Amino acid sequence: MTHPRYADAIARLAGALAAGRGGVLAVVGPRGSGRTTVAEAAIALATARGLPVRPEPGRPALIVIDDPVPPDPAEVRRLAAAGNAVLVTSAEPLGLDPELRLGGLTAPELAALLGLAPDAVHAIWLASGGLPGPALALAEGLPPGAGAAEVVERALAVPARTAFLEPDTGLVRLLEAYAGDRPPALSRLARELLADPTAGARRRELVDRAVASARAAGDPGTLARVLDDGLHACWDPAAAVERLTVSAEIIELARRAGDARTELRGLLWRFTAQAELADLDGAEVTLGVYRRAGELAGDAEAAVVVTARQAMLATIRGRFGTAEALTAQIAERGRRAGLADTDRLVASLTGHLALLRGTRHDGPERLHRLARRLPGHFFEATAALTLAAAGRTDEAALDLARLLPPVLAGTGPRWLGAVADLAMVAHLVGDRAAAERLYAVLLPFAGRLVVWGGGNTITGPVDDLLGRLSGDAHHLDAAITLERRLGTLPWLVSTLRARGTSADLAEATQLATRLGLPAPADNPRPRGARPGHPGDGRPLARDGDVWGLLRDGDGWWLGAGGETARLRDGRGVRFLRALLAAPGREIAALDLVAGGAGLVVPVAEPVLDGAARTAYRRRLVDLDAEVEAADRAGDVDGSARAQAERAALIGELRRATGLGGRPRRAGDEAERARVNATRAVRAAIDRVAATAPLAAAHLAASVRTGHRLRYQPAAGGPAGWRLD
Repeated sequence: MTHPRYADAIARLAGALAAGRGGVLAVVGPRGSGRTTVAEAAIALATARGLPVRPEPGRPALIVIDDPVPPDPAEVRRLAAAGNAVLVTSAEPLGLDPELRLGGLTAPELAALLGLAPDAVHAIWLASGGLPGPALALAEGLPPGAGAAEVVERALAVPARTAFLEPDTGLVRLLEAYAGDRPPALSRLARELLADPTAGARRRELVDRAVASARAAGDPGTLARVLDDGLHACWDPAAAVERLTVSAEIIELARRAGDARTELRGLLWRFTAQAELADLDGAEVTLGVYRRAGELAGDAEAAVVVTARQAMLATIRGRFGTAEALTAQIAERGRRAGLADTDRLVASLTGHLALLRGTRHDGPERLHRLARRLPGHFFEATAALTLAAAGRTDEAALDLARLLPPVLAGTGPRWLGAVADLAMVAHLVGDRAAAERLYAVLLPFAGRLVVWGGGNTITGPVDDLLGRLSGDAHHLDAAITLERRLGTLPWLVSTLRARGTSADLAEATQLATRLGLPAPADNPRPRGARPGHPGDGRPLARDGDVWGLLRDGDGWWLGAGGETARLRDGRGVRFLRALLAAPGREIAALDLVAGGAGLVVPVAEPVLDGAARTAYRRRLVDLDAEVEAADRAGDVDGSARAQAERAALIGELRRATGLGGRPRRAGDEAERARVNATRAVRAAIDRVAATAPLAAAHLAASVRTGHRLRYQPAAGGPAGWRLD
């Protein structure tokens, strides 16, 4: 690593010291570029010339500052002005002159440094970008006759050096060139391509090839690694049950192979799937097994992973002091263990805690920086939520309009969390059109928790969001039942406030006080919310006499104490009258829409019947053969056409498949009735609000919508209703 210009720069610095002039040399380059080697060479040269390398009073010396935290440039110049020769290393420019920029070596320079066969040198150059540090690490211990295959094996054995969703560009270059048909190389390439949200079809193709080949080979260690990579590369938000099944296989295979590191990854997949399926008790048991396995393996990173999940669980259960203490441990232990994700883990935990507490933090700016570094992974959705939670609803509404189409068209480890964040934004800013679209997307996830990536962040039950988006109390009931079972008290406070009965609000206030959470008035009010709507904070009307909803020519007249409203005839008013006529009794949405009980729900047909699914799968097999043939023949266009058709067919199959691989079904009359009845009733209440806001407030607080609707009179309403 003795490039002439490095030697010249060091010699000039040593000469300045010998002449008593002093001087500065800033050595700038990425980690592994040889900054420390240059510093050591400077010390060796000064020592050989008899120049001092330790500062002494009244005697200038060579001062080397090789520290992760760069010094103040003004201090460096002061030291140089006193006759010292100062060499400073840094990853970023410091504004000091002269500056020696270090980068990757060329392949010939690397060959001279390593003394290996040409294909091995080329493989190492691809993987390292020519940076001496990584190159020497890859080459260490390789025999002189080693080739590219040995370099690939060694690169695959090295733990990931980059943060989650950030690609190891060097490893991708190496595997693109030399993966061949080796299953671990194919699956690891697919995993690294997770950073590219446009590479979904290619990731799936690589994983399918790798899994098929690994199963045929029958080696448990190889198959375990390939399955783990496959779960990463083809992260399907709906496939929690599949993740649970595959994680069990990974754990069993890794134990048979004696591969502790892959066993840990299988346990983490199990933890994540259990959390997604709202089995937090089981997830905590798995986390304990993970911790013990990590201790046995001597894995320092495993302790950080466990602490991060424990901090998250403490947060969602309202143990905020514990969460803060554990997060501080992560910051210290993660950096000590060299975990690339440390800063992001800490920021995620502190940001989630700040949102729950209603305290201020730098979320939007940090998240937008992440979005610029990792486009296509929906960090902007969380930024929009932090804006809405801070009361910056106009900015949040603009972000919602920009983000909704790409998020709904996307997938990946952050997808469900991003959809959940946009759902809350739609609720807070009062965007009903967005709310309806997001409701339809979230409905298949009812009963689950919103889990981000590997389970480091969990933000609440999907049913809570469904209830807010639709006004359906049944969803809120389900969320509250789940929150009570899980002991997630901050979530329970929020959902009780959303349901909004007097008993709910009293319980929420008591819990919030004990937890130190902000009062409802401190929370942002949904823009465009109806007066008296749960969370609005305004009192409902006082108890009064009998109110009336009576026919008035072609329309209706509503009288509520001193308020009146005239309403045109329509389904919403008629549905509302039917509910008011039977207080406390549930009426099926199907009955309301049909005008009476007894509507027969037709048997729903699959979106794709069995024959169509079979034909699609046969065509996929044919297309795989076409792609392989085109690749062998060098027919780029033919391969691209076949891959495009394959991606389209896979998309159709996924749209036609529900959770657990069950066929999705069309023609759901009950669901259509729920949507239509809810929309019509809410529209009628909105029309009441135009001239009778207190009456509308009572109706909004009292009418429960969903597959079954009911009028459950809330406080502040009439003694009864006179109906015509």
